[in-house]
Amino acid sequence: MELLHPIEAEWDADVLGSDPLRFPGYAPPGEESVLTGRTAHYALIQGRFDVMAGSMGAAHGERVVRAYRRATALRLPVVVVSASGGARMQEGMVALIQMARTAAAASDHAAAGLLSVAVHRAPTTGGVFASYASLCDLRAATAGATIGFAGPRVAELTTHEALPASSHTAESAYRAGLVDAVVAPDRAREWVEACLGLRACPLPSVDPAEPPPPVAGPWGKVLAARVPGRWSGRAWAAALTSSWVDLHGTDPTIRAGLCTLRAGGPRAVVIAMERGAPTPAGYRLAQRAIGLAGKLGLPLVTLIDTPGADPGPESEAGGIAREIARTLAAMAALPTVSVAVCVGEGGSGGALALGFADRLLMLEDAVFSVIRPEGAAAILDRRATADAAARRAEQLRLTAPDMIELGIADAVVPEGDPAAVAAAVGAALGAAAPGDRRQRFDQATMQHLR
Repeated sequence: MELLHPIEAEWDADVLGSDPLRFPGYAPPGEESVLTGRTAHYALIQGRFDVMAGSMGAAHGERVVRAYRRATALRLPVVVVSASGGARMQEGMVALIQMARTAAAASDHAAAGLLSVAVHRAPTTGGVFASYASLCDLRAATAGATIGFAGPRVAELTTHEALPASSHTAESAYRAGLVDAVVAPDRAREWVEACLGLRACPLPSVDPAEPPPPVAGPWGKVLAARVPGRWSGRAWAAALTSSWVDLHGTDPTIRAGLCTLRAGGPRAVVIAMERGAPTPAGYRLAQRAIGLAGKLGLPLVTLIDTPGADPGPESEAGGIAREIARTLAAMAALPTVSVAVCVGEGGSGGALALGFADRLLMLEDAVFSVIRPEGAAAILDRRATADAAARRAEQLRLTAPDMIELGIADAVVPEGDPAAVAAAVGAALGAAAPGDRRQRFDQATMQHLR
């Protein structure tokens, strides 16, 4: 059996199952369908498909529960390498209850603030996939692997329908946002090491765009924030981090990752808006990332660039308002320090959802507003001409200096200088305290009451 890293000590090799149902023809195996132990950097739980098709019976479940408990006591991350056909039917309900036991043990490990990582190998199905293997913080699947709750044959027999070729695959799981990466089998070790912070895996850098011709006044700042080619969230994420592991979602306008900040900075979670209108799925990814930062005790950095949340009928049906509210609530509850950087356009509540941070920085040409100037002109002037929008832009006081004066933002950072932005983020993380976000917005409110 191929291991990602050598085991220093195997655990519970003597824990073996019995025949609780006295199932005809069943002989409990002399080995078990999971191997557990400690490597140099983590606790390993690795499925063995060569033993009873990797199925989980009482002994498999007990080994997994004990592994999570040891990892919790030793403050070790857990790496799950799954390969399973599901709960062992020859052990009946004694096998099925292992789903609950292993899920509970995984939850206890998570509650202790410890990282868990999964690599789903071919096949990963059934009770293992529907319990501890799916509860890991970061999840990859090997290319071409069969992945799914019910195996394809069981699914076809149950539904009486032929499955499309794309169903139950690692690739379809990735498209649905169920796994964070699809990796070649011989690259799984590298991905795990990047997750654990043992290997740098940087985002590809983006060449800086040419600055636009200056336009005077607040409307000029709006145009500058929107200019094609201006760095948006993903480019700034590459500039501010030296390593990045994706938390994958289905909305391309929000990117999230477990990262290492540049210039000797700490590990952090970064959420980057990519100049578009986020959907409910985008905000759910943001909530997942915020939760991971809080769980692991890591700082959170958000990069804001959006005209606002998607107002379309699908997003309305998907609960866009509720997901914005849940994102604000997640930011409010975050127990670690957070810094938001408005790198382009901050549009309405869709942007504020990721701007409720302990420090809010703004690039010189960035803007933040309750509504886009065109929207204000359409409502107040019943027309959205450039002249009307320009006039409303000035009245909305949406520039970075305006945000400082209103008590909303904390600092303005020069344009076109990634080193200055990185230094400003680092300084803000060092100076801020969790909960400053509430105090600053409270003070801004009190300042403007009569």
